[in-house]
Amino acid sequence: MKRYVLFGAAFLLSGSLLAADAKEEVTAAVKKLADASSYGWKTTTEMGGGQGGGRLGPGTTEGAASKDGWICVKMIRGDNVTEGVIKGDKAALKTDDGWQSVAELTAGGGGGGGQPGNRGRWMARTLQNYKAPAKEVADMLPQLKSLKKEGDAYVGEMTEEGVRALLRMGRPGGGGGNAPEPRDPKGSVKIWLKDGALAKYEYKVQATMSFQGNDMTIDRTTTVEIKDVGTAKVEVAEAAKKIVS
Repeated sequence: MKRYVLFGAAFLLSGSLLAADAKEEVTAAVKKLADASSYGWKTTTEMGGGQGGGRLGPGTTEGAASKDGWICVKMIRGDNVTEGVIKGDKAALKTDDGWQSVAELTAGGGGGGGQPGNRGRWMARTLQNYKAPAKEVADMLPQLKSLKKEGDAYVGEMTEEGVRALLRMGRPGGGGGNAPEPRDPKGSVKIWLKDGALAKYEYKVQATMSFQGNDMTIDRTTTVEIKDVGTAKVEVAEAAKKIVS
């Protein structure tokens, strides 16, 4: 009996050590990407269960970040393409009337920039809450209940709060105010490395949320592919630079 107890304890300990090693390896890979002079990425979001478009609908984002803090993104939602620039806690959005401060666009509830009010305000909120891949994964790691190596990928299960945080990011204002909280949240992540650096990751989140009194099941898969590490061009429009600097 004692032998079985010792064996079980050793098994649990080895599992904990493997999880710690996996998290350390991914943490180092994230840091290596963040330390690159620049890198680019493409994010693709898909909705499961036959869900259509709308604010949480499918879309892609192409971006590039430099080590000195500049982030440029191009958000594509259906036929709409919106460009944005971020540095630190400031951001600018390109509207029909030119580049405008996200702080101004999100103040008071107007859409601004000659764009439809709801869409313009939502895109500004999306940009306000946006994170480049290295930052997003770094913030995600503490929210994982587990992380282990399986084949060529690291796989993990998210905590409920980690899933809620990601779902809030998909809503205007980051889920503040009286926005409904996701119920029964579930989430998982897969992470791939290349040459010791973050190369690709995918996370799936599911939950039930209430919209105008009706329950809706959210089933969202986001895939981020890193590219052009060290060679990506981060070209910031002068008008945007004046707003963000």
